[in-house]
Amino acid sequence: MKKNRDKEIRGFVFNKYDAPETSPFEKLFDIFKEIITHTSGDLDEALDWLKQLDEEYQLTNDKYTLDDFVEDLKKKGYIKEEIDQDGSGGMMITAKTERAIRQQALEQIFGKLKKGSAGNHRTNRIGTGDEHTGDFRAYQFGDSLSRISMTESLKNAQISHGIGEFSMSEDDLVVEETHHKSQMSTVLMIDISHSMILYGEDRITPAKKVAMALSELITTRYPKDTLDILVFGNDAWPISIAELPYLKVGPYHTNTVAGLELAMDLLRRKRNTNKQIFMITDGKPSCIRERDGSYYKNSMGLDPYVVDKCYNMARQARKLRIPITTFMIAQDPYLTRFVQEFTAANQGKAFYTGLKGLGEMIFEDYEINRKKRIRG
Repeated sequence: MKKNRDKEIRGFVFNKYDAPETSPFEKLFDIFKEIITHTSGDLDEALDWLKQLDEEYQLTNDKYTLDDFVEDLKKKGYIKEEIDQDGSGGMMITAKTERAIRQQALEQIFGKLKKGSAGNHRTNRIGTGDEHTGDFRAYQFGDSLSRISMTESLKNAQISHGIGEFSMSEDDLVVEETHHKSQMSTVLMIDISHSMILYGEDRITPAKKVAMALSELITTRYPKDTLDILVFGNDAWPISIAELPYLKVGPYHTNTVAGLELAMDLLRRKRNTNKQIFMITDGKPSCIRERDGSYYKNSMGLDPYVVDKCYNMARQARKLRIPITTFMIAQDPYLTRFVQEFTAANQGKAFYTGLKGLGEMIFEDYEINRKKRIRG
């Protein structure tokens, strides 16, 4: 006799999604962080922009005004008053705001990424690490005792010696393999020549965002890696992460050689085996600093003297096993040819791109370069 059972009907019930309430301060603060990046940290200019946007789009109302927002910025520690030696001064953003800007850049560019374990990139190489593979091998002298699998070792001892008179020898010990955890040293080069704002197109702000996002990503997700940032115009010099929001384009030519020289000098000091250079630029190399301190400049076309110096630097980096990934924002045919030859000399990579998607491309190459270097 068959027993009848009621069939259970299972499924999903969808309710209307109500987005979490955002306070007036948070709404304005998101806009403020975007504006302050464009104004290179100029608070007065940013607030003026915000006022104009408020007049056009009614961002505030009588219950919460721009004055209320500024007061909240002070109370929450995002802006402070700075007094000069002569007694004059004004309001300026704080380190807390700088961090908030970097976090926003990270969310905008790498928003789809999930945070993993602190500061480790997985590789395909078996070695010292903390990620278990599930594979075992015989114990060897020098292996850490913490890596011994007691369960498997006891099992071997029982098989070898029986359970009547239990004993264990070194031959019974096995250790579990783990993935080697690698470290990467990266130098990010940013072109701040005048061409980054020519023809009414702002290319420096997106480049800054990429740098801020990459710096926040590495310091929070991969703290064992190192990231150095440098800018290059007529010369090249390193900048700190804290300086990124204030970065401006100058009346400079493009001394790519100086940037590469500094990048390789920075990487020579790193003890990590894995090293790489990212270069964001939109213009051709047009400047060389001579040994006597003078500058050779030529903005007309591709000067063979300047270009050959760049190719030599690319080959030098290749000998040092430092791949260079060039992100060429401009897409002029003659610049494309230069980048192709430069990349061939280094055996690196090149992307010819607009600014949209630049951050995702940099991170993808950051991971790919790392895996390639480890396997090599």
